[in-house]
Amino acid sequence: MRLFVGDDWAQDHHDVEVMDGVGRRLAKARLPEGVAGMARLHALIGEQIAELAGDEPVEVVVGIETDRGPWVQALLAVGYTVFAVNPLQAARYRDRLGVSGAKSDAADAHMLADMVRTDSHQLRPVAGDSPLVEAIKVVARAHKTLIWERTRHCQRLRHALREYFPAALEAFDDLDAPDALELPARAADPLSAARLTISQISAALTRARRRNVPQKALRIRAALRSEQLRQPAAVAAAFAATVRSTVAVLRVLNEQITAMHTCVQEQFEQHSAAAIVVSQPGLGPILGARVLGEFGDAEGRYASARARKNYAGTSPITRASGKRKVVLARFVHNDRLLDALDSQAYAALKVSPGARAYYSRLRDRGASHSGALRQLANRLVGILHGCLKTATAYDETTAWSHHADTLAA
Repeated sequence: MRLFVGDDWAQDHHDVEVMDGVGRRLAKARLPEGVAGMARLHALIGEQIAELAGDEPVEVVVGIETDRGPWVQALLAVGYTVFAVNPLQAARYRDRLGVSGAKSDAADAHMLADMVRTDSHQLRPVAGDSPLVEAIKVVARAHKTLIWERTRHCQRLRHALREYFPAALEAFDDLDAPDALELPARAADPLSAARLTISQISAALTRARRRNVPQKALRIRAALRSEQLRQPAAVAAAFAATVRSTVAVLRVLNEQITAMHTCVQEQFEQHSAAAIVVSQPGLGPILGARVLGEFGDAEGRYASARARKNYAGTSPITRASGKRKVVLARFVHNDRLLDALDSQAYAALKVSPGARAYYSRLRDRGASHSGALRQLANRLVGILHGCLKTATAYDETTAWSHHADTLAA
């Protein structure tokens, strides 16, 4: 016997409905988030099991529009089968049941219960990843988010300098480097920057462990003292205040990125699959942690290499109708995973002869750089799947053996 539960979750409550195998509503309720709500859900389901099944084993199937959080973990812990329904799938299914456009939390709970009752064979159950890989995903995502935040603040700093102090952009190539952060913080306006001495600039470069300090110090001083168009003094002072604030934020971000880098590496090295992952071309501890964390490590989660590629978003989709057939890139995907795989494919070009030859062959056929890189990433995902499935490290010859003839030609 099976019971089907639709769970429409919000920040502080859950609307749930319990349904039997023929679509009959057995119970519904609005439950609070947390331990009390979970206890009431178990009690609600238990009452239906006692009334309908007695001692007969019952499978509880839950449909919910998320795959993470303490609530989902609690559902998995008691042995419920949980399907994480994509919100886009849920919206399409809602339109299938009615065309009026009406929507409510209770109605969505009913829709989710009915969806897992009739279409569970089309849905992917939430995989039970290990706590370690969940931890790796948390720290790897935090590390990448900090990097993205640093990039945003660097762009804001660049924009502000362009508005009132363009000479600073000529002086500093890398705005998030320690020397580029120290000198604008000390002299954030054109007049103060022009008064910086060679010794002050050299000291900042030395602390940043730069090479060719004397030559770089002379170049920076010349750029800071060059003639330039200027804003009125009051406007320049206002911009200088914003620059000092942004520089302070960037310094903290640099410190925390370094700290999280160490944390990611320590967590990743504890995983049994770490050696296999870093053996892949283009993957080091940080990028490998991002890939492993996003893929997860639940056994049997990916039935085949194609299933892993589809989840990664690297495999193409085909739209065919009559005589018209178009092959397109997937636009619905895990952005963080695809970003990591793109970085891996680009790095693999330098360290893997097979990857470089495969990419070159695709370019010779007329593929664009991004298209060839995407196809290379797709191929590397398949190789990773095989290595994880067989618990073997990457081997260059084995990975590209079936391409050997065409690559040689």
